[in-house]
Amino acid sequence: MIGLGIHVKQKDDQLPLFPPEASRQDRCIKHQVAAAGAIAIATTSQSQGIQRLLQAEKPAAEKVSEARKRKNRRLKQAKKEAQAEIEQYRLQREKEFKAKESAALGSHGSCSTEVEKDTQEKMTILQTYFRQNRDEVLDNLLAFVCDIRPEIHENYRING
Repeated sequence: MIGLGIHVKQKDDQLPLFPPEASRQDRCIKHQVAAAGAIAIATTSQSQGIQRLLQAEKPAAEKVSEARKRKNRRLKQAKKEAQAEIEQYRLQREKEFKAKESAALGSHGSCSTEVEKDTQEKMTILQTYFRQNRDEVLDNLLAFVCDIRPEIHENYRING
């Protein structure tokens, strides 16, 4: 129905809100009452809507919380797996290093044994030469020490 430029929907079995014979003041009051009722209905439906939203929010918040917990569990599990993988890689690299080290030291050890062997051979040869020439060297040393020839120093001869 149309009254004072206000469009109000009505059901067919309801009486008109503003009968044509009503005074302008009555119509304003009735309009205010109708508007207040509409606001009350709207407020009630809004509060019901808010309640429904709040009720729907609880399961959603629980789902989000569970998702966060699952994410944290997955992160912890991934961290543990990464640590285990790092440890396994470290052990593998240490094993490879030890193998290379033993190979290098093994060849170095054979070098040192060769050097030691050569040294022993040379010492044996030198000791043999010493035994062979010992008497001759001692005779020469004693001859130089015991054969003293007294001579006047040439500086003394010039000045003297």
